[in-house]
Amino acid sequence: MYRKTYARIDGKILEANAKEIIGKYNGFQYYIGVVKNNAYGHGMKVVQNLIKGGINYLAVSSLEEALQVRKYALETPILVLEPVDLEFIDDAINNRITLTIDSLDYIKNLHKIELPYELKIHLKLDTGMNRLGIKNSKEVKDAVKIIRKNDKLVLEGIYTHFATTGVQDFYYDRQLENFKNLTKEIDLSSIPMVHLDRSLTLVTHEKIAFATGVRLGISLFGFSGSRKKGSGIKATLRNIKRNLYLKKHHISSTYLENSLQLKTAFSLYSNVISIRKVEKGEIVGYNASYKVKEQGYIATIPVGYADGITKEFGFVTIRKKKYKIVADAMDMIMVLVDDTIKIKDKVEIFGDTISINEVKNRLNTNAQHLFTKITTRVPRVHVEGKEEIEIKY
Repeated sequence: MYRKTYARIDGKILEANAKEIIGKYNGFQYYIGVVKNNAYGHGMKVVQNLIKGGINYLAVSSLEEALQVRKYALETPILVLEPVDLEFIDDAINNRITLTIDSLDYIKNLHKIELPYELKIHLKLDTGMNRLGIKNSKEVKDAVKIIRKNDKLVLEGIYTHFATTGVQDFYYDRQLENFKNLTKEIDLSSIPMVHLDRSLTLVTHEKIAFATGVRLGISLFGFSGSRKKGSGIKATLRNIKRNLYLKKHHISSTYLENSLQLKTAFSLYSNVISIRKVEKGEIVGYNASYKVKEQGYIATIPVGYADGITKEFGFVTIRKKKYKIVADAMDMIMVLVDDTIKIKDKVEIFGDTISINEVKNRLNTNAQHLFTKITTRVPRVHVEGKEEIEIKY
């Protein structure tokens, strides 16, 4: 790489995460790895590690993403979670991509097309999120009838998406009940893949009896969703209040904590390209955003907001010591350092010493947003043991 700014992705960690989740939640036939947005920013190559870990289906947002994944997963089925424009149906069929059916009109139009080969499809039901899906039981029944009449359409799956974890609210239970009502006029047992849960509902609820699959997203990338109940008077009062709320609204049993042992595989690095001595009262960065308080040194690092990094990240680590980011630009950040720092020193933005949790808490965001914030301008270096592969996007 020309610019020494890169994300390091440890494939063995992702493989281990998949094995850990599947080992502890082993009641499903289908473990669907959700690898939207370049696998949550990790790079699509990681699907190979996830498959080694036991993932036997993949899911993406768009046909474009599906075709990217197909380069790394030649045999594993891929589901597109958004409806694909039927203008491009041949591309889906030729690459063995599974489509989502999100409306009765969509399936009617698909039925009119003379398909050259079989096409696997999943019905999406809207149980209360009001984003995509059929939300009328008669339309569900009619859609299934149309599919059964077409010998080229294979109804492989049916699914919905939970809007919340249901730990502090009744929406999970309401959506589950809606799913049952929407499917009451069809034979659900005749559909191989029934998938409702996502990472954070999987670990907070009992397994849904009729579910044969689960969609795994952020958990694969190192976040278990486990919440500590805490101790002391405040924690005890919170738990009492929560239990009263659950009882009042007849909310099903939920779990705050789980025993998953997961790790993050994503770390971000750069290096020092410039060091300059600054005097008290001098300014640093655009808009004179930082005024030097006392004589010191400013190190310039070649990573900026075009890469997803701003001064709100707070600190970087150089030579195992934390230094404050005082200004940012599109392509660079400026860091207040001391005279021990040298040009070409390696800089950690997050990784071993500055954890992802520390950064996301400082930014008041979640891991999904943090990972995908790092743009594809930053090369991903995939590591498996001693092997390192740089991938540019």
